[in-house]
Amino acid sequence: MELVTFLIDFILHVDQHLAAFVQQYGAWVYALLFAIVFVETGLVVMPFLPGDSLLFVVGAMCGAGHMDLSLSIGLLLAAAIAGDQLNYSIGRYFGPKVFRWEQSRFFNKAAFNQAHAFYERHGGITIILARFMPFIRTFAPFVAGVAEMNRARFTLYNVIGAVLWVVGITVAGYLFGNLPLVQDNLSKIIWGLILIPGLIAIFGAWKTRRSAPVA
Repeated sequence: MELVTFLIDFILHVDQHLAAFVQQYGAWVYALLFAIVFVETGLVVMPFLPGDSLLFVVGAMCGAGHMDLSLSIGLLLAAAIAGDQLNYSIGRYFGPKVFRWEQSRFFNKAAFNQAHAFYERHGGITIILARFMPFIRTFAPFVAGVAEMNRARFTLYNVIGAVLWVVGITVAGYLFGNLPLVQDNLSKIIWGLILIPGLIAIFGAWKTRRSAPVA
C-alpha cells in the first residue's frame, strides 16, 4: 500500500520529486529517467508509470538550467525505443500463450483485449499514436509482437513514434514549462496529460468495441 501511495504521489507531483532527486543525487537523475521510461514502455505489467507528464517536467527542468536538454532527449529516446523493442520481443515470444491467460493482478486481460482491438483496427500506425496514450502505450508494442508484425516495420514505427513523443513533449516543456501561467497551473497540466489521452484511448476502445461484429 505504501508503494502504491508513493507511486500516485510521484505521478501527480513528478516535478517536486525530480527536483528533489536532482538536488540530492545530481547526474544520477538521468539514470532514473532512463529506467522509468524503459520500464514503462518495456514491461507490459508496468503501464501506470508516468510518461507524458515526466517528459514535460524534464523539459521544464532543462529550460530552468537544472538538466541538459540534449542529454535528456538522447537518453529518453534510447529508453523509449529500447523499451518498445523489448516489449515487442516479449509479445512475439509469449504470443501463442497469452490468450490463455486469465484476469490476474499481474495481467489485465480486459485492457489487453482493448489494445488488441485498437491495434487490429488501425494497423501499424497504432505504434506511433499509442506513444501519446497512457496504458495503450505499454500494450501496443506487446500486441504487435503477439500479432507477429514484421520487426523491421515495427522498428520503423517505433523510432518515428519515439522521436515525436520524446522530442515533442520534452521541447514543449522546455519552451513553456517555466512560464508563470504554466508553473501556477502545473498540477492541472499534469492531470490533463494523464486524463485527456486516457479518455481518448478509452473512447477509441469503446468505439472499436461497438463497431465490432457480434459473434
